[in-house]
Amino acid sequence: MLARKLTQQLGHPTQSLVGWLVKQFLERHNRVLEERAVRLCEIQPDSTVLEVGFGPGLGLQEAVQYLTDPRGKLLGLDYSEYMHKLARERLQDHIASGKVQLFQGRVESIPLPACSVDKVYHCNCHLYWPDMRAGNAELLRVMRPGALMVSTLNLDFLRWGRSWGFLQGANVEPKPYLEALRAAGFTDVRLEEKYDKGRKFEAIFAMAEK
Repeated sequence: MLARKLTQQLGHPTQSLVGWLVKQFLERHNRVLEERAVRLCEIQPDSTVLEVGFGPGLGLQEAVQYLTDPRGKLLGLDYSEYMHKLARERLQDHIASGKVQLFQGRVESIPLPACSVDKVYHCNCHLYWPDMRAGNAELLRVMRPGALMVSTLNLDFLRWGRSWGFLQGANVEPKPYLEALRAAGFTDVRLEEKYDKGRKFEAIFAMAEK
């Protein structure tokens, strides 16, 4: 029962006791993955950057530091109202200045014009997309030609969680996601093994060639 509730909350956290536990988990365990996704994107000072599934805002907090040019813009999309509340509080000054803009919604329907984003990153959130091909097609739509998408994950940790009854119904293995990226039209799709201070994680890269 607890495993099922936690899995549901990981996909759509709500303001509740279990949602609070998920927040604590994300802030403790996803920080490195969020920071590495941002760095692997090679954000430029004037980039327009989109994070999908920003959670409590750790990745947004990291990414905004790179956008030192007035033209630089950071956008975020998350389905959870609770995560929106937490991220707004964390980034309130940047939101007030117009540097950061957050949206609540699904990846299958991103409220942005076509060819408007230079970099996209996310951390594990594709595990909960009901239709990965549709989500990736929508990401491709909003990305400019030559734009880069980076997703980070820890496969060992995900597989361990699955073995203990968590993440049931989630697409833990990367192969379906890699196939969905290619089917949507992304190119140079690849999975790479990376290390952070001796700790292994994985990164998925995809290019928007149009």
